[in-house]
Amino acid sequence: MLGILTFIIVFGILVIVHEFGHLYFAKKAGILVREFSIGMGPKIFSHFDKEGTAYTFRILPLGGYVRMAGWGDDTTEIKTGTPASLTMNEDGLVTRINLSNKHLDNTALPMNVTSYDLEDKLEITGLVLDEQKTFAVHHDATIVEEDGTEIRIAPLDVQYQNATVLGRLMTNFAGPMNNFILGILAFILLVFMQGGVPNTATNAVRVADGGAMQAAGVKNGDRVLAIGDYKVTNWSDLTEAVTKSTKNISKGDTISVKVKDKSGKVKTLAVKPVENHGSYLIGVSSALKTGFWDKITGGFQMAWQGATAILNALKGLVSNFSLNKLGGPVAMYQASSQAASYGLTSVVNLLALLSINLGIVNLIPIPALDGGKILMNLIEIVRRKPLKQETETYITLVGVVIMIILMIAVTWNDIMRVFF
Repeated sequence: MLGILTFIIVFGILVIVHEFGHLYFAKKAGILVREFSIGMGPKIFSHFDKEGTAYTFRILPLGGYVRMAGWGDDTTEIKTGTPASLTMNEDGLVTRINLSNKHLDNTALPMNVTSYDLEDKLEITGLVLDEQKTFAVHHDATIVEEDGTEIRIAPLDVQYQNATVLGRLMTNFAGPMNNFILGILAFILLVFMQGGVPNTATNAVRVADGGAMQAAGVKNGDRVLAIGDYKVTNWSDLTEAVTKSTKNISKGDTISVKVKDKSGKVKTLAVKPVENHGSYLIGVSSALKTGFWDKITGGFQMAWQGATAILNALKGLVSNFSLNKLGGPVAMYQASSQAASYGLTSVVNLLALLSINLGIVNLIPIPALDGGKILMNLIEIVRRKPLKQETETYITLVGVVIMIILMIAVTWNDIMRVFF
């Protein structure tokens, strides 16, 4: 149960933060955001803001989405003959088109829709008591869809395509950017939770409870001067010295460790390393930098290290593709469950890595991803004119098909790998 809850929270935070980036910069670019949803499936609750965005909570607590006017498959389709009820203002303009079975306005005019134009002419035509009539629609009118979700109509002037190319570029980049910011903040939080950032430039150590060095009398903050015949001045020296000194020992053997305690006293100890999967451990970790700015910069450093590791993994994937190198929702659930079993710090670390991973992957120039949209924005800047709408639609459709096939393959591979 804890694993499921952790998965829902981690996945939800990642998606919502990503989509909020699109939401914020779309509004700044003058694009109408028709809906910002937390969760998927049937609507539980919705609220309109003054800019016409419907904020909805949906029953399945898995991620969310942002619905921008004219972006992707965001369309309003009303079939001929569909019953509707029209709410009008005092000027006779339609302010709400209700396509659902909900009775929202007792004064609404019932009709059966025969045609409509909610983007350019802003009008709707239908049969009212067997007489065909056409009504003008207000620019900021809403439409209640069949599932009861009320959103703004999408006139051409507030659609994604009519924003400036720089506005669209920033809107597309904002999702990955938010994931990078979240990843950095999560790593900074992790550093504060751990009390500091590892200081690999010193030979001072932290002693693990129950470890070999603690059994030998070593305390936190003591400095390791030498292990066996190898001098130690920093963490890299220490790990290398442990590896070399334990290379030919047997279980139960000891190695000599020269230590300088906080009072300045130097002593040589006989330490009995603990065997762990073929390696030997002495039970220490690097000392921590505990200054405020050390913790802040440490968070940035951890984020950079995580991003570098992810980029290297992507490079390896390109040069030697294998589904086993990819993970979908099943693999993410498994990782969330494992992190939850290790405690809150592991969950925060997972959140940070997944957030940076999501940001990087979304910048890959595949048409269905943000990176593909950014690439088309850059092409438009170079050409000084946009691609034809049909061309852009076909390119995006190809990308969506590729991503769906890949996701199905990855998910199936995860299921086979985890459960069989």
